[in-house]
Amino acid sequence: MVFEKFAGVMLPAIEDQLRGVILSSVSEENCRELAKMLCYHLGWEGDRAGPEAQGKRIRPLLVLLCSAASGSDWQQALPAAAAVELMHNFSLIHDDIQDQSLERRGRPTLWTKWGIAQAINAGDLMFTLANNSLFALKGGKNEAVIIRAIEILHQTSISLTKGQFLDLAYEKEKTIPLESYWPMIAGKTAALLAASCELGGVVAGIEPEKKKAFREFGYSLGLAFQVQDDWLGIWGDVSSTGKSNESDLVTGKKSLPVLYALNMHKAFSERWIKGNIEPIEVVDLARLLAFEGAETYTRETVDRLTREALQALERTDCNGEGMVALRELTSMLLTRVK
Repeated sequence: MVFEKFAGVMLPAIEDQLRGVILSSVSEENCRELAKMLCYHLGWEGDRAGPEAQGKRIRPLLVLLCSAASGSDWQQALPAAAAVELMHNFSLIHDDIQDQSLERRGRPTLWTKWGIAQAINAGDLMFTLANNSLFALKGGKNEAVIIRAIEILHQTSISLTKGQFLDLAYEKEKTIPLESYWPMIAGKTAALLAASCELGGVVAGIEPEKKKAFREFGYSLGLAFQVQDDWLGIWGDVSSTGKSNESDLVTGKKSLPVLYALNMHKAFSERWIKGNIEPIEVVDLARLLAFEGAETYTRETVDRLTREALQALERTDCNGEGMVALRELTSMLLTRVK
């Protein structure tokens, strides 16, 4: 696959860029523990460190692939790639605290190892380093490119915060309208993927219409990615995902299939309104969701959003291996089983 060829050279470059940003900024003797926290969260240190702990690095890959597809040298976009990955991980650190998540990627979360207060410090530093990373674009780039990149990242941070606010607010509600789902995932998931793709075009210096098309590609891809994740959270193969598919129903997550069924006001809705779902009920409720059309609706929504993403990608009017790799990555993300 063309994507694997690109990923083989891009992923090590991303890791080197991230390490450079962090270690050059947190090198003091008395702050080694702080640097260790960031390195642990990024999957480089501690028990079970390695690729599984690092995650897929999808967002920085999108930056570099969109830059390559635009005909630019993707290495020039590495500071932007590091910025979006640091922004993503800043949000994960804070999300884990807010959600009281004990594990991430099969390892204890940062706050469970170092405490809430210090985890907040680490997240705040990750956010600042994300912004600082963009100043490295100055090599060979004009000031307007740097300013636009900073604007994109700041607006994305606002969107991330709004999405997380809605996610937490919805936890207190038994049910919400189906249309309320979209602003939540637009902020929590789609905004950063859209920014990643747009940044690739910005660094490459392509025309405004092409940058807009890349952004629309990333936005639709992000929506589809989250809807696919919602499907996996209920019907995914546990042996493939490596996590229980009980949790989304037991924790009362307002996922798309759940909201679809709640707004149908049938048997699933009646059970949901009664209160907490027990693990023993999950299999039967997943079948009930499928019977009431929630699984079909969710899969059809993934398919529709995938088409919209690929249509936007074609509007960039770019060619070459970078475009092939982007199409392959889209297929991988939206047919994944984990």
